[in-house]
Amino acid sequence: MANLDAPFGLRYVRNLQGNYNSSGQSRYRITTADATNATNIYQGDIVTQGTAGNVTRIARADGGSATSAIILGVFNGCFYTDPTTSKPTWSNYWPGNAATDAVAFIFDSPMDVFEVQADAAFPVADLFGNFDIVDNTGVGSEASGLSYLELDVTTGATTATLPLKALDISTDPENSDVSTANTNVLVTIQNHLFGAKAVGLA
Repeated sequence: MANLDAPFGLRYVRNLQGNYNSSGQSRYRITTADATNATNIYQGDIVTQGTAGNVTRIARADGGSATSAIILGVFNGCFYTDPTTSKPTWSNYWPGNAATDAVAFIFDSPMDVFEVQADAAFPVADLFGNFDIVDNTGVGSEASGLSYLELDVTTGATTATLPLKALDISTDPENSDVSTANTNVLVTIQNHLFGAKAVGLA
């Protein structure tokens, strides 16, 4: 059966010790002093250290070169005072506004495991390989706040600086077919600030 095509970025599943849904997150700053944060960051995006003591989104355009930025973790939402209404606001995505007190909540453990949609069929033989990400046209949804980031199947390699390491195929019955596009894959962050992992097998 064909897999459902509904990308959602990286979605937290468990950690490598086998604990499910403990969902430990850490608080980091967002500031518009870094020009890269004038654009949206969506739930499920991977983020890195910014130049102004902040977090910033890691992006990769279709057909671009491999991402080698050191990854802090995965964005899960933010809290800020809305500069228009002056109301405290929780959002699944950072809307790139002029708020000066914004904080992000990040899954930042190098032991975290995430589910991500692949942009093509993902064969079992590619497990334990390292992979790049790929951005869709329109990098996320302002309605849901979810990222459209996917795993780029064609980039599978042993390269240690690639952002994702594939661990297993999802057990989601709507996205576990390895013979058709949009297979969901369980991954961990490969090139992590708090613990980079070994080269891949792909």
